[in-house]
Parts: sequence; C-alpha cells; structure tokens
Amino acid sequence: MMASLDAVRRQSVGIVGAGASGLVTAHTLLQDGFENVQLLTRDKSVGGVWERQRIYPGVTLNNVFGEFCFSSLPMPPPQNPGQKRLGGEDMCAYMEKFADTFLAGKVRFETEVLNIRRATGSGWEIEVQDLRTNVKQVLVYDRIVLCTGGCSEPFIPESLSHDTAVKAGFRGLVCHSAEFARHLDRILEDHKTNPDYSVLVVGGGKSAQDISALLTRHGVKVTVVFEKTDAFLAYPIELPAFLRKSRFLPIMASHIELRTRLERFLHTTWLGGKITRAFWDFLTWSSYKSLSIPQNSPLRNSHSLFWGIRTNEEGAGKKDGFYALCNEGKIKLAAPARAVKYLGGGESVLLSNGTEIRANAVILATGFSSSWTKIFARDTAKELGIGRHPPLADAEEHVWDYTSFKDPPAPHPRSEEWVSSICRGIVPARNITRRDFAINGAYFTTNNGYGYEVMAHWISSYFLGDKMRLPSTPEEATRIAGRNAAWMRRRFPEMLLWINESYSSDLAFWSWPQAMDELLEDMGVPIMRSGGNWLTWPFKIITPGEIKNLGEERRAKREMDFAVIN
Repeated sequence: MMASLDAVRRQSVGIVGAGASGLVTAHTLLQDGFENVQLLTRDKSVGGVWERQRIYPGVTLNNVFGEFCFSSLPMPPPQNPGQKRLGGEDMCAYMEKFADTFLAGKVRFETEVLNIRRATGSGWEIEVQDLRTNVKQVLVYDRIVLCTGGCSEPFIPESLSHDTAVKAGFRGLVCHSAEFARHLDRILEDHKTNPDYSVLVVGGGKSAQDISALLTRHGVKVTVVFEKTDAFLAYPIELPAFLRKSRFLPIMASHIELRTRLERFLHTTWLGGKITRAFWDFLTWSSYKSLSIPQNSPLRNSHSLFWGIRTNEEGAGKKDGFYALCNEGKIKLAAPARAVKYLGGGESVLLSNGTEIRANAVILATGFSSSWTKIFARDTAKELGIGRHPPLADAEEHVWDYTSFKDPPAPHPRSEEWVSSICRGIVPARNITRRDFAINGAYFTTNNGYGYEVMAHWISSYFLGDKMRLPSTPEEATRIAGRNAAWMRRRFPEMLLWINESYSSDLAFWSWPQAMDELLEDMGVPIMRSGGNWLTWPFKIITPGEIKNLGEERRAKREMDFAVIN
C-alpha cells in the first residue's frame, strides 16, 4: 500500500481555477505529499471572484469578518478598521497572501482552458491557450480537480447584450456586473461631465445592490429593475457569535438527514414544525423592521428566507447602504418588472410593465452561466455525467414529510428537469470508481471557507485511495445522487433554476454543518467538532480551527487501516 501511495503522490494533478476552492485544494494535496500539482487560471492573479481586477470599492462579503478563512492562515485585520464585514480588498489580499505563502510557483496565470478530455488509456488532456502569446498547447495530467465555480461565466440575455444594444442604436455603456470594476472610472468621469448621467442596473441580487449603492454614493442617478430581490437577514443589533456562527440556524433549517433528537422534534412533530416556521417568519418580519422597509416597498417582493438560497446578511444595516438609500429615495426601484429591450433614440430601455427608463449606462447583474459548458465537449460531459438531465424513474420514492415543510411555494415550472448526478457534490457518479476526477467549489453553502477545506481533504483522501464510505459502483452512486437531487427539489422548490450546474452540484445553504459532517464521516474522522453537551451543542461556535489537524487525523486513520489489512 505504501509503495502505491508513493506512486500516486508522484502523479500529476491539474487544478482548473485559482479561486478559493482551487487554492485550498492545491494546498491540501501538497500537504498530503502530492509532488506535481499545478493550478491553471485565465486571470493575472489568484482569487477567482475576488481577483484583483474584479473587485471594486464597496463590494462586501455576506459573512461577518473572520468567518471566511482557511485553518492554515488566519484572516488579517481588515483594511478598513470601521468595517464589520469583509470587503473585496480584504478577500483579494487574503487569497494573494495564501497563494504567496503556500503555493509559490504552482499557479500558471493567463492560461485559458479551451477543452478538457480524457487522454488515450488513462489521465486527462487539457487544451489551453496562453493569453499573452495566443499559443495553444495540450497539457496532460493524471488527475483533475475542477474548481471553476459558478461565478466566472457571465450570463447576458441576448435581448440585452452589447451587440443588441448597438443594433438598436443605444449609445451608452452596456456591461455585465463582472466587468463593472474595469468600467467604474469611465462611469464616474462621464458623470462629472454630465450631471444628469443615469445608470440602469438590471437585477435584484447582491451585486446589483452593491453597485447601485456605490454609484449612488458618488452622486450618480441609479434605477434598479428586478422581478424579485434577494432575501436578507437584519437585526437591531449584531447577533452574538453563539447564534450567528453556531449550529443554531442550521438546525432550524433542516437537512436531508435529521441526526439529533432536537432536529427530529423541530421538523417531524406538529409542535416542532409550528415553532420552526414561526421562527423563520419572525426573522423575516424583524429583518424588514430592522431596516425600516415600508409595507409597500418592492424590496418586500423577495425570495424566502426559509425556502430560498438567495439571502444576504445585512446585520444592523449601513447608513449609506443599499436599503437605506432606497428608503431615502436616492435609489429608484422599478419593480416588479424586467428589462425587455433597448429603444431607438440611444438612451432608453423598455421594461415589461411598459415603462421607459432613460439610461446612459446599463449594468447587467443578471447572474452567471455554467463554467463547465465551454470547456467540455458534449461527449465528455455526457460520459462524466456533469450536466443536467431528467430525474430518475424512482425519484418519486423519496419523500420527506417534514412538518416544517407545510405550505411550500410553487415549484419553478421547469424544476423537474433539474437533476444532478454529482455524488456528494464532488464526484460525478459515473466516474466514482476511477478516482481521477473531482470538483470543488460547486457545493452551495453559506460558509465556503470551511466547506472548501473539508472538500479538499475529501478529494485528497479519494485520490490517495484511502478507505472511505463510498458507493461501490456507478449505479449506486447515481442512486445516491438521485436521492439528493430529489431532496433539493423538495427543499428548494423555487431555487434550482436560479443557479447554474457549476454552482449547484449540491445545496446545503443553511445546513452546511450537517453536510460537512457527512463528508467527515465519509473520511472516517470525528464529526460535530464544535463540541458542547446536550444543552450547549447547538450554540457552540464553529471555527476553521476545528479542522486544522484534519490532515494528521486522516494520516493516522490511513496507517491504522493499513495495519489492520496487514
């Protein structure tokens, strides 16, 4: 076994993407003895969505400061001492420091991945293009980890694209929110020369809100158009850590498996179901009240805190934040409506309610497409099983009659088309026995730092051939993935088509601690690591420090398993 391990560690691993999931995956593999690890990114620096050219002033992370970090590197003090939450500059600096500290010489920058395919016999071929020289070449790896995430390929409706705008005679700037940072200076300069300069922001998510607030603070006239906006959590005062950073909210949210008596009481008894839904109703009411959202405000036309995954954490709010600026009338809301087309005359956009909005620039905060579509040929994607497909024949056999699930919202008309066959959100079910392909960064949670790190350890154990709790056949893995897909359709009936497949291999939005426990259990290491007794365990703070020695634990288990075999 040990000789085999040495051989595995000498084999090459290609990691596609140098965002948070790619960085921690590379670091974990190197710590586990893999000698030939390389990250590929089309960007000029690391960070993914937090890459230096993508961030702009005012963009913030939802999490309270210090919650997004890896166990091997504490989060440094914020660059803005008065800032309670991580800003884009903080995240960018952290990613760059992590790469400089642990991954020097391991990242190949400005390298566009054009195609991923199986090599003849074994391994993988990745066709790439150097963006500096335009030279193409084929790189060969024994194993691949896909870490492209779901926020790297902008989705732009054809009716609102730049080319469509040009054909319609629209004279202003049209760009996606992912490109906003590079156009910010131009917008502000144009505003200086034209006091009536106005911007239309299309979308109701966090990017739309951050961009709108930033431009408004600079005196730019902003209108936001959306059909439905994100839900949010807000409080008169900041929630204490034993509520915000513990298992309390995850327990109240439910999970595919209910491990504890408390969870079973809350989600399977009449009284527990009443308590659970009343709790989430109260959070919704108190959030609106905390930010003084008027009863007739379009901002109340938001996704559900309980049933949704599009939720932002606002805390006590900011005096110059999005919601405050909307309440003051400084940001205009054209909602519920959607942008339909550009009108002749060069400075107008038609909305679905018939309103014409004058705009010198249009920012499309319209989300992202799958980052997988362009880099896999159709036959490779089909062989791996990483795309969406109809539910399995036995999908209706899976039922979760939770009392907390009473009166769900109507499902999206096309939600039944959505099924993932990514087992555990990490390995395509059809590839489960080959141990040469994995995904990190497509599992949707509210604590990505902790989640990406646990998944990196899972992937390393998987590649090393460790004894794990895994399906023994592709068919078994497909059944497990199918059951999980049925759960996601039941738990998030409105949500599955709001996000693309490269960011939804699994959804454990509030219940991420329970989901990470499942992955830890797969590896045969202790779960529920934050501790506590029968009374205190729901309120114990979860920190990255509790997984700091996970590599040593896995190593000890591997040696123990080897001793038993021999």
